[in-house]
Amino acid sequence: MKKGKITIDSEMCKGCYLCINACPQNVITISKQTNTGGVYPATYSTISTKNGKSCIACGSCFQMCPDLAIEVFEIEGEENEY
Repeated sequence: MKKGKITIDSEMCKGCYLCINACPQNVITISKQTNTGGVYPATYSTISTKNGKSCIACGSCFQMCPDLAIEVFEIEGEENEY
């Protein structure tokens, strides 16, 4: 499988969490800090990557985000082990 990484613009995120439900690897969580709009934005979870799950650059989160707050990057030359 491909290996990837996402970035989430915490100020653009309105907290709908559609990306969390869309992620097959469960690597997106809710931030513990609010943004300037008072919303707890979605965030890329480093805890999930430590537990053996990591982004596969599928783009599901990007496709679900109505605010265009997510960018997906495929890491060239690297593959996930699962």
